Amino acid sequence: MPVKQPAPGDLEPIETASRDELQALQLQRLQQTLQHAYDHVPHYKAAFDAKGVHPSDCKSLADLAKFPFTTKKDLRDNYPFGMFAVPREQVVRIHASSGTTGKPTVVGYTQGDIDRWADLVARSIRASGGRKGDIIHVAYGYGLFTGGLGAHYGAERLGCTVIPMSGGQTEKQVQLITDFRPDIIMVTPSYMQVIIEEMERQGLDPRASSLKVGIFGAEPWTEAMRHDIEVRAGIDAVDIYGLSEVMGPGVANECIEAKDGPVIWEDHFYPEIIDPETGEPVADGEEGELVFTTLTKEALPVIRYRTRDLTRLLPPTARSMRRMGKIVGRSDDMLIIRGVNVFPTQVEELVLQMPELSGQYQLVVTRSGTLDELQVLVELQPQHEGAERERVAGHLQNRIKTLIGVSTTVSVGAPASIERTVVGKARRVIDKRPR
Repeated sequence: MPVKQPAPGDLEPIETASRDELQALQLQRLQQTLQHAYDHVPHYKAAFDAKGVHPSDCKSLADLAKFPFTTKKDLRDNYPFGMFAVPREQVVRIHASSGTTGKPTVVGYTQGDIDRWADLVARSIRASGGRKGDIIHVAYGYGLFTGGLGAHYGAERLGCTVIPMSGGQTEKQVQLITDFRPDIIMVTPSYMQVIIEEMERQGLDPRASSLKVGIFGAEPWTEAMRHDIEVRAGIDAVDIYGLSEVMGPGVANECIEAKDGPVIWEDHFYPEIIDPETGEPVADGEEGELVFTTLTKEALPVIRYRTRDLTRLLPPTARSMRRMGKIVGRSDDMLIIRGVNVFPTQVEELVLQMPELSGQYQLVVTRSGTLDELQVLVELQPQHEGAERERVAGHLQNRIKTLIGVSTTVSVGAPASIERTVVGKARRVIDKRPR
């Protein structure tokens, strides 16, 4: 399908700046951020002092490695407003994580933060092929989750018409896509699969919809899932990356003309890749844990925040800034099954390579005595409902053993038998092991 190329004058000057120009801006903003955090956030003053570093020690970008990391635990230990670097009265909005594994992580924004966030999401949508006047269907969740409002404000900033649908009500999602004829949809990739399934259930051809581009994020997804969505829906599937602790969606975004990994907006976020075990930085191109330092945040600057996302930094292509590879998993939700490291995305790749199976799956982890057991739940496509389930299960089981190296039990269910996500991220792992 035709891809929208950036028109002359579309790009901001920083998107085509030289590496030297970009790094000079990064260093200036980094020094200001370190001083701002040290002066106004007691946690950072104590952490810097404990490590024997001062903002004035940052003479180059490489000096950032001298400073301590920030973790989700630090944010929770300072719940709710202890990490704010401005008086609470200057905070115009608060977002928070779901808090499913403890206290939620709270993020505050000044009006300047909100404006920069909208600018960056607008930049991200433009990189995805969006232009002023496009209709954008936002099916990310609204509320404390940053996805919906982040996408919404960015789309409006670009000059688009926004349909603030939020998540859920899948039949209504399809109705509004059919009736309002949006050009772009912003949603989690797993829920896009659900929307496609609902279109097919209603007898509609997803490829005949008005949608041209899908901007997908909030969960790791694979090239196999990209191919599946693009083929079934007839759209360009583009990756947006973000996390609430750093800002929300729009920290990085793929360019539609390249689709070779999200470009990190390095004028606002300084990335590092570290060895997740030692914490030492690794070279660009090597896989490790992604770490971010914000360069322009006022209310909640974060210094060397450990995202737990495993990826690698790649050289610039369509823009002057570095890209990040696909998220291969998280250092804190990687499954270790009898000594074998298993990421859900590895299984997803294999599931999507089998035409009999839909893209829906779940990994169920149990323990028998002292040994962990992994069960893979998958389901048939409606058009393959009559397939021999034992044969399909055996083939997938063999592929997982051969390519991932772990023994599993595979259960093939009827079409639509896997739990669907209607809001937020798909539930891919069910861990039933005793704590």
